[in-house]
Amino acid sequence: MPQHETRRPLAAPKTTPIPVSFEKPRKNFHVDLLLWFCILWLGAIVLAAIFAPLLPLAEAQDASKTLMEPTNQPPFTVPGHPLGTNGLGLDIFARLIYGARISLTVGVAAVAIGMAVGAMLGTSAGYLRGAWEAVIGVLTNTLLAVPALILLIALSTVLRPSVVSLTFSLALVASPGLIRLARANTLAFTQREFITVARALGAKPGRVILRELLPNVLLSMMSLSFVYISVLIVAEASLGFLGVGIRQPTPSWGNMIAEGLGGKMEQYPHLVFIPATVLFLTVFSFNLLGERMRKRWDKREVSL
Repeated sequence: MPQHETRRPLAAPKTTPIPVSFEKPRKNFHVDLLLWFCILWLGAIVLAAIFAPLLPLAEAQDASKTLMEPTNQPPFTVPGHPLGTNGLGLDIFARLIYGARISLTVGVAAVAIGMAVGAMLGTSAGYLRGAWEAVIGVLTNTLLAVPALILLIALSTVLRPSVVSLTFSLALVASPGLIRLARANTLAFTQREFITVARALGAKPGRVILRELLPNVLLSMMSLSFVYISVLIVAEASLGFLGVGIRQPTPSWGNMIAEGLGGKMEQYPHLVFIPATVLFLTVFSFNLLGERMRKRWDKREVSL
């Protein structure tokens, strides 16, 4: 008899269980070292400028107190003068810090005034329209038609050179651009739903401008304000370099760079390179911080 083969049932393939992980995926944290360097640099400059009278600094303004001090000394060659001295024996490090007080005060105050004026005029012009918008437009175009440096030099020759007059002159230069920015943002926000709802509820134009439009317009202007601060710091230094801004013996970064004129830069390059480097790092830090803020707020607006 033929033998029948008995077939064994096929065994199911072995499967390895897939491990289930309940841990959240780790995010790759990226540290922006350049941004942190700029923040630390601006923080150090601001703190040094605020507490300058309390710091143990050498003489920065009164040349009668430095008659026995060595002049035009390079950095790290004279005890008590880490960045050297100028032609009058004044300490360059102390002059940098006191010059930062003027540059930061003028730049920040001028932008604050320009933002306040620009936000109010630009927002009201963009919302009310009509004749008021035409008047603001003519005023803005008139100021923009005059080159900024020529306008600043003209104002400096008429007004007495001081921190207050220089602040208002720079605020006048910064206002037209801020007015235009506020008006453009107002035209965009006017089409949004919250403005339509406020109108439907019977809100008056003054309430709509102050309570609804201004907070949003100022938020969009904040990132640009850092760029304007850097621009005005350069403008203040330019006036000081030309001799129509803050004048000696009061230190400013502009008139410190001007000390290298007359062939002194070739003999004593530290008189120019040290304040120019501090000016460059400060302006670069404000620009980078404003750019990072703009990118972050743009992403939020897209996500909304």
